[in-house]
Amino acid sequence: MNEALKLEGVSKSYAEVKAVQHLDLVVNQGAVYGLLGPNGAGKTTAIRMIMDIIKPDTGQITLLGETDPEVRRNRIGYLPEERGIYRKMKVKELLVYLAQLRDVSAGEASQRADRWLERFSLTQRANDKVEALSKGNAQKVQFIGTVLHEPEAVILDEPFSGFDPVNVDLVKNILLELRDGGMTIIFSTHQMETVEKLCDSICLMHNGAKVLEGPLAKVKAERGSGSIQIEYDGRATFHQDSSLVRRFDDSGRFLEVVPTEGVSPQQILSRAQSEIEIRRFQVMEPSLQQIFLETVGVVGEERARLSAEVQ
Repeated sequence: MNEALKLEGVSKSYAEVKAVQHLDLVVNQGAVYGLLGPNGAGKTTAIRMIMDIIKPDTGQITLLGETDPEVRRNRIGYLPEERGIYRKMKVKELLVYLAQLRDVSAGEASQRADRWLERFSLTQRANDKVEALSKGNAQKVQFIGTVLHEPEAVILDEPFSGFDPVNVDLVKNILLELRDGGMTIIFSTHQMETVEKLCDSICLMHNGAKVLEGPLAKVKAERGSGSIQIEYDGRATFHQDSSLVRRFDDSGRFLEVVPTEGVSPQQILSRAQSEIEIRRFQVMEPSLQQIFLETVGVVGEERARLSAEVQ
């Protein structure tokens, strides 16, 4: 497959802070690629360097076969983490304007805007000023503006932030449709569950460095199976027994455990039933969240904090 994006030895520091450290990664054309990690992992800095908003201290970035940002400008779409659109403009007027900046004719831009507004149930708001929209609807407009010129690749920084669950599903489905049409999609997020449903490949980042990268199926296969997810009522303590459980992630009513070597799921079930009322007990492959926590090797309070950030 051809490479849509390649980073080679890319680094960026601010004074003593190493925001991104020697980052190497490759994204194939037509793939959905996730940059994952908690707040401060370096995801946004990496995306801003890819977009040439900031320059790397070292390394080279090749996007769509080009190292010159101006040459590739009209071939990509960008949705920043910090949203910013012209709030005094009318919705459709804004979308047509943004498309024209990418060399789409006014007539074609108008037709495309109508189709996208209908898809997002915004047809009745086409002549409203952006400032009159809710935060969620304004975000829909900015997403439309990102893809309206039909770029070869889109780069999205936390694209699901601010969306309710219904619109999260809508955007996920649209991204998959765009991928199936040949578009390359690169996005950052800390929402591991969303990534598992969407990404072909991932890069896990922590403290500015890449800690894990590859096709999602391969990453999960290499970590083996045997993780057990339990939904329960009551107070669980069995998972703190290291002779029974090698590692765990407990969020109150949901518990994910990896048995100690030699311990069977049946043994876990038997012990759990003596303490709690079980609503669901499922043996499955490890979640991305569990893989991340294991990979970075955190414990105690730091583990709890990171677990909360990447849920």
